Amino acid sequence: MIRLSGGPKTALLLSVASAGVFAVMHALVRHVSETQHPFEIAFFRSLFSLAAILPLVVRLGPSVFKANRPGLLILRGVLNAASMLCWFFGLSLVPIAEATALSFSNILFASTGVAIFLGERMRLRRWSAVFVGFCGMLLILRPGAAALEVGSLLILVAAMMWGINTVILKQLSKTDGTLTIVAWAATFLTLATFFPAMTVWKWPTLEELMWLAFIGTLATIGSLAWTAALKMTEASLLIPTDFTRLVWAALIGFFFFAELPDGWTWAGSALIIASTAYIGFRENQLARQKRGAEGGQASE
Repeated sequence: MIRLSGGPKTALLLSVASAGVFAVMHALVRHVSETQHPFEIAFFRSLFSLAAILPLVVRLGPSVFKANRPGLLILRGVLNAASMLCWFFGLSLVPIAEATALSFSNILFASTGVAIFLGERMRLRRWSAVFVGFCGMLLILRPGAAALEVGSLLILVAAMMWGINTVILKQLSKTDGTLTIVAWAATFLTLATFFPAMTVWKWPTLEELMWLAFIGTLATIGSLAWTAALKMTEASLLIPTDFTRLVWAALIGFFFFAELPDGWTWAGSALIIASTAYIGFRENQLARQKRGAEGGQASE
């Protein structure tokens, strides 16, 4: 089994690289969705992701799929498939920068979820940060100004499932290898997205097939980099690096799709980024205090 080593600096570099890779991948999804249905794009993205890691799977053999927590891997696969279908469909309808900004709310959903379902204690400051983040989300959506778009709602549903997935992935990274997690995800996603794709199937052209293969390859690279980064350091330390996706998304949207985010989108993005950055900072601070307390008890 391949094992990766490194410290926080390496993890941060991997996280930034992952954010850039995913930003490019999302732009390609937007481009291909002009001629192909998002469900079919999701299937080919999964299929080519599986193909990208196939050489490693063949070299290492069946041991790649040997998991310590298969139940969690299956649950992650279900959430991954549903969130990908929602995200790709939403991305075909919503400007890239707006979709990216809304996707950051996954941290807010994750924080709320662990408090409600896992009983994790959240103090007033953290709840305040979550509230500020949701206010930013409302600024972007502006529900009173116009009817909520289907695309925006799909992005939010995807973000909600990503939030749950973040918690699951962190748990899995403690017990299972990076390649095992990615191999399970790629295999499950390929099977899960096949049936929705069949309902809207249209054979892609050679050019579209090349773009789809590139999307799948980028997805695999981004997933490997992000999962490896999570194994090296606390997830809370990596949260701020994900915000670089918004910069890339805004630039790509402007230069390739003539999309210019309005003032409401930037204002809402600022609130979401500030709130999630604070949550990440606070979680990192509490984790350090906990390690310090455990170290002090061990030395007594």
